[in-house]
Order: sequence, then structure tokens, then C-alpha cells
Amino acid sequence: MPGSIDATLFRETLGHYPTGVAVVTTATDDGTPDGMVVGTFSSVSLDPPLIAFYPASNSRTFARLRTASAFCVNVLASDQEPLCRQIATRREDKFDGVGWRAGPLGSPILEGAVSWIECTFEEVREAGDHFIVLGRVHGLTVERSTLPLLFFQGGYGRFSPGSFVAAPDPELIQAAHLAETIRAQVEELSTEFSVNCSVLARIRDDAVQVLATNQGSASDSPPLGHRQPVIPPMGAVFMVDEGPAAVDEWLRRAPDDSRESRELYSALLDRVRERGYSLLATEPHLLERHRAALSAFEQSDRLPSQERAVRQATAKLAELFCPDLVPGRSYDLASIVVLIPTKADLPPMALRMTGLPGAASTAQVESWIDGLKRVARSVPSTP
Repeated sequence: MPGSIDATLFRETLGHYPTGVAVVTTATDDGTPDGMVVGTFSSVSLDPPLIAFYPASNSRTFARLRTASAFCVNVLASDQEPLCRQIATRREDKFDGVGWRAGPLGSPILEGAVSWIECTFEEVREAGDHFIVLGRVHGLTVERSTLPLLFFQGGYGRFSPGSFVAAPDPELIQAAHLAETIRAQVEELSTEFSVNCSVLARIRDDAVQVLATNQGSASDSPPLGHRQPVIPPMGAVFMVDEGPAAVDEWLRRAPDDSRESRELYSALLDRVRERGYSLLATEPHLLERHRAALSAFEQSDRLPSQERAVRQATAKLAELFCPDLVPGRSYDLASIVVLIPTKADLPPMALRMTGLPGAASTAQVESWIDGLKRVARSVPSTP
């Protein structure tokens, strides 16, 4: 027989595992909302669709909820801690001032929640000093794609994924210092061709803008420190001098890791290696979709679902990537990127040109490429 478990140690140990926070709501016979906060909610089965939560067996609130025909699990957002604390009280008026609407089965759906799942009671089982409540799902949806509220070590908080605005980083600081050594040349290039020019550094899986000059037609250039995920085919120039392991990791970031997809992006990378630059043609519909996905990604704190959308939108740009330059033709280009030669102890860096005039001749495009390569070669061997 194992020895008895100290209750304080039990809570402290299990408290090191973060859990989401939800409010289980029901409506009384007269339509009044009632509910309780739970930190023990989980999915159970897809077929049939079942979820579970685990209220204390001595909970008077659950004793009331249990008499209802249906209930709704409301997953709270990270900015709803005050609502969580209000509903966690034993006050009879704890729903005063709380916005909600009735779900399909009549259960309250809370305003501002991340998502809701409305269920009927499937089974209630005793489990020590708690119940295991199985609910059969009848309706659910995501209301607000944002970060959820978490409970961890006795307190509330939120998950903090990487931001689109770069935090201080030794590699990033080195890259910014190196970019400053060619600021004058970048500004001259921007003025010479009336285009936008920027210096990018690859910091792990993101391309970070560390310098920008804007003399082109596009006025909505991203700010310094702006991060963009390096997803095939984008970021191919950063892979030019990388070994097989780094290239394989880059290929894995594509939404489709099939053999056909790998062959496509590997061929595009070979094209960039051969030419020493990458081009991205303009297609308003695809570029706007890509910009919208990036914007939603940024505004949603880089949630996994939004990152998947970015990957899908980026993959669509493959058909616009690295078109052949044919004499006598004209081109509408969104960007030109060349690799900046740097020392091995520095992050990969690149020089990008955007805000380009439309219907450019092959000769004009080649002059832009030559200008970028000229400035890239001017980077000193040490920052």
C-alpha cells in the first residue's frame, strides 16, 4: 500500500501543470443564468463527440447545474480574468453586468469568450472528492480567435508566443549594427531608383527587418523589428549557403510536406542559388490574401491556427516566385531579394527592394538586381 499523499504537496506538484479556464453555464427554469468556473476541462471523444469537466462533489453550484437539461462550456480569453473572478464568487448576483446570449439549447454563451461548447449531460461519475461529468456535444464554435486564460501555480495568466515585433536578441543586435554600416549605400539605392529598400536578418524561423529606407510607391512598409515567418518559398535566399539540415527544416515549414512540394521548393531554391537573387511577381489577389493572413497572425498573437493560414497563403506565392527574365518582356514585381555575404558568426542577412514601378523592362529589372548586388558586396567583413 502506498503511503498517504500530503494535500499541500499534491496541489503544489499538480499546480506546475497549466490548465485552461472555462465557465460552465446553465439557465434556470425562469431563464436566469447560473454557472461555475472550472480549470479541469478536456476533450474526451470525437465519435461520439464528448467532453468532460470535474467539479468538486460538494459544490453547491454544480448541484444546481446538474438539474438543468443542458450546459455550455465557455473558454475564457486572457483578458477575461475579472469576469472569471466575478463568476467564481458565491454571490447570487455574480452574473450582474455580464453579457451573454442563449445558445441553441438555451445555455448562456458569454460575450468575449474564445469559444463555446454546448452539451447535454451524458454521464456523471463519482471520482473521490470530485465528479467526472461527461457531456455530449450538440453545438460549438470559435467566437474570438485570441489567447486563452490560463491557471498556473495558483494564479491566472496567458501564454506568450513570439511577437511580430522583435525582442532584444544578441544576433539581432549584431545584424542591426552591420546594417548601419551600409545605411548610406541603401539610402542612395532607394533614392536612385525611387524604390523601398530594407535589410533583413533571419533570426531562427523569422525574417526581421533591421533597416529600411522608403522612396518607392508603397507607403505601408512594415516597421523596424517587424518579423515575418520564413516559410517556403519565401526566405529562399537565406537558405543559399545553408547545409542539408537547415534546408530540410525550411522545407518542413511548408503546409504540404509531400515529395511533390519538396521537389518544387528545392527547385526554386536551386534557381535562387544559380541566379543569386529571388524575384516575386505581383498578383494582387494572392498578395492581398498573404498580407491579410500576416495581419491576422499578428493581431491574434501568432496563434497556431493563424500560422497555418499564413503557411497556406505563403504557399500560394510559389507560382509567382522567381519568374524567368526574358528580353523584350515587361514585369510587375512585388520584391527583389539578394543575399548579403556575412561572417559565419552572424545571422544570414539579405537586402530587399519593394515599391517597384510596374511594367518594368527586363533591362530595368536587371539594373535593380545589379544595384542590390553592388550594395550587398559593400558590406564590410566585420561590423
